[in-house]
Parts: sequence; structure tokens; C-alpha cells
Amino acid sequence: MATITFQGKPINTLGDLPAVGGKAPDFKLTNRKMQDVGLAEFAGKRKVMNIVPSLDTPTCATSTRKFNEKAAHLDNTAVLTISADLPFAQARFCEIEGIKHVTALSTFRSNFAHDYGVQLLDSILAGLTARAIVIIDENDRVIYTQLVSEIADEPDYAGALAVLAHQD
Repeated sequence: MATITFQGKPINTLGDLPAVGGKAPDFKLTNRKMQDVGLAEFAGKRKVMNIVPSLDTPTCATSTRKFNEKAAHLDNTAVLTISADLPFAQARFCEIEGIKHVTALSTFRSNFAHDYGVQLLDSILAGLTARAIVIIDENDRVIYTQLVSEIADEPDYAGALAVLAHQD
């Protein structure tokens, strides 16, 4: 279990992020076409997982926009924004915002939040995911993680992208 904050108040997560160096847990998430996808759909690519509570919040929307901009320049890399939003809402957000380089995936019928240790256990946000970044290499090994300590803050984009630069 990890403790983060929301507007300065403590919130607990169900567990911890996957360990750097370890194999990434497979997952089942739902895409905009209501299809289930897992690690196999991104085989042979690096995966940047931008995990957010909901695209319907300013910080989550900002991180998705920023990763969309950066993803256009990343070779052999899939950038995934993962939230509890329904695929319909994710599709609407991506269309309105012009998100072309990020794949939005929903946790709504999966164990992802549990398996990746990001499920929030208490507060008004219970059941949503914490804000986190997990980067997985082409061989499905975790090479970077960040659990954002204050859920209203943006992740460390430079730190995450620097890990990818060292992989080239």
C-alpha cells in the first residue's frame, strides 16, 4: 500500500506499482471500439502508461495533451492513457482535443487498477486510479515508474522521457 494526497489529504492505494526490472503484469483494458486489449497488442514496442483518474479533470487532460505532443516524436513507442472513463467519453475527449498519438484505454471492466497497485481505497476518489507513469520496454520489463505524490499534480514528463532517450 502507498499513501499519496489529494488536495493535501492522505489517500491510500491498494498496493504498489510494479517493480522496476520486473515483468509487467498483463492487463485487459477496453479501447474506444469496446475491444479488450492487453500487452500482446503492443508487442515489440515500448509502452508509456499515463495512468490518470479521469480525463474529465484539468490535470488528467493536460497530461494526455502533453504526452500526445511528445509521442509524435517517439519511435517504436505506444503511449497509453489509462483511466476509469468509459470508452465513449475517452473517444469524445480525444476527438475534441485532437489526440492522435495516444491510445486511450478504460479500466471499467478490468482488474488493471488492482494489478498495477493504483486503485484508490479511500476518500471521495475511492475506486479511481492514482496518477502514475509506468514505462515498459519492448520485452515487457518495467523500466520506469512514478506514483505522483499529490494527485492534483502533473507527472514528471522529463524524467519519464529521459528513460526512453536512454533506451534508444
